[in-house]
Amino acid sequence: MSPLIVNGRTEKEIIKACLQGDRQAQRDIFHMYAGKMMAVCLRYSRHRLEAEDILQDAFVKVFTHLHEFENFGSFEGWVRKIIVNTAIRNNQKKSFIQEEIGLEHVKEESVGPEVFSTLSEEELIKLISALPEGYKMVFNLFAIEGYSHKEIGELLNIEESTSRSQLMKARRMLQEKVNELYTIAV
Repeated sequence: MSPLIVNGRTEKEIIKACLQGDRQAQRDIFHMYAGKMMAVCLRYSRHRLEAEDILQDAFVKVFTHLHEFENFGSFEGWVRKIIVNTAIRNNQKKSFIQEEIGLEHVKEESVGPEVFSTLSEEELIKLISALPEGYKMVFNLFAIEGYSHKEIGELLNIEESTSRSQLMKARRMLQEKVNELYTIAV
């Protein structure tokens, strides 16, 4: 894979320029990653304005801590980790992180894979965004970011079993919403 080049400079050169206070290099980094990272922010927020705030806060942290990036692994991965951690901290400030919703009334129905292939990425993000905050946070961290329940428990200061339970309930809720969409579409 060839190196990423923006305005005639490689990613490494842009990072070095940022460390030297080059404002254009900061803009280049922001423009290189803002779109992808906004998608991450949207998954963790209740609405677009909140996602934009998370993105802005996270990029301030990226530039503040840029000197800590050691060129091990991908820079994009390092930025993504800051974005996710900023989103987690943002949600922990809010009281609704621990909200619980009873799903005893939800019946278990399986959904065929063809249903998911008919959903657009935007529809799927909307469904995930509609989850209660605690469920959404655990679902994103486990299913999308790849964290283990133990890691999620440590990040969110909850028990591993709570993480598992919230993931199960999030999946059920998503399954119910997908079934509703599929029933309406058919």
